[in-house]
Amino acid sequence: MFVDKAKLYIKAGNGGNGAVAFRREIYVPAGGPAGGDGGKGGNVIIIADSNLRTLMDYRYKSKYVAEPGEDGKGSNMFGKHGEDLYLRVPVGTIIKDEETGLVMADLKNDGDEFIAAKGGYGGKGNTHFKTSVRQAPGFAKAGKDGEEKNIILELRLIADVGLIGFPNVGKSTFLSIISKAKPKIANYHFTTLTPNLGVTKLKNGDSFVVADIPGLIEGAAEGAGVGTRFLKHLTRTRLLLHLVDIAPLDESDPVVAARAIVLELEKYDSSLADKPRWLVLNKIDRLKTEKILQIINEVKDIYPFADVVPVSGLKNDNLEHLVYVIKKYLT
Repeated sequence: MFVDKAKLYIKAGNGGNGAVAFRREIYVPAGGPAGGDGGKGGNVIIIADSNLRTLMDYRYKSKYVAEPGEDGKGSNMFGKHGEDLYLRVPVGTIIKDEETGLVMADLKNDGDEFIAAKGGYGGKGNTHFKTSVRQAPGFAKAGKDGEEKNIILELRLIADVGLIGFPNVGKSTFLSIISKAKPKIANYHFTTLTPNLGVTKLKNGDSFVVADIPGLIEGAAEGAGVGTRFLKHLTRTRLLLHLVDIAPLDESDPVVAARAIVLELEKYDSSLADKPRWLVLNKIDRLKTEKILQIINEVKDIYPFADVVPVSGLKNDNLEHLVYVIKKYLT
């Protein structure tokens, strides 16, 4: 199961209390305050890790508390600082404050980190409160509480290219051929229920990342089917490949299908509709050239796709050419 959203309660460590202590040394009759400061509480730090792909770990545990600082000690000894607590998340994770809904951080790169909750400062020992008229203060300052809050982790896949289209148009087959990904492939709707990532490598060593987004249906922007759960993953892609089955078994009109997906993108986020988008007409092995050209002309008249590319995932026709022009575009 792909978990792309998690709610967590996090609390940074409390600061240690300052100590009340006095010198008790031989041959020092006057003595004096000797209470050390408390240690600082540990922070809760969220760090992006390119080795992770999902937020699955946070499905089973949702409460995280960092180590508190130790209390100060006698002889002006400071308390130990609490250890920072690191929570590792996939690259592309957004951190939101649950109460306000505001984005606190956007971890786009491997190694990016964010202090989601700051540890409390340690309290001052009674040494700090000695004055000319108060030689032996019998009090110290308590440590500060660490920050605590409820946060939402939301993962948005980062890919160069996003594959979109109705269910069963051949996106999984397409991805499996052009990359090392091994998505589930079958001849029924909603085969892909979670996004699949694949890395396409060219012979010269160049590469790009492709995300197969689960099949859309009409009404997806309003939550139908997988709805908006996966549409958000498209916002970071640089190029959309809109796959249309040119010869569907149900004999539906591929031109109508192409238009329907465009409308769903516009409803969800107008910026998606403005993204560079190529139309890939799949399964050309099922039609004659004349019919293919007719469909291409009809599609161009309806919507100004940046490019229209006919391919066959089954026969591997024109896919190598498509891969190279994609890389050229991304460069």
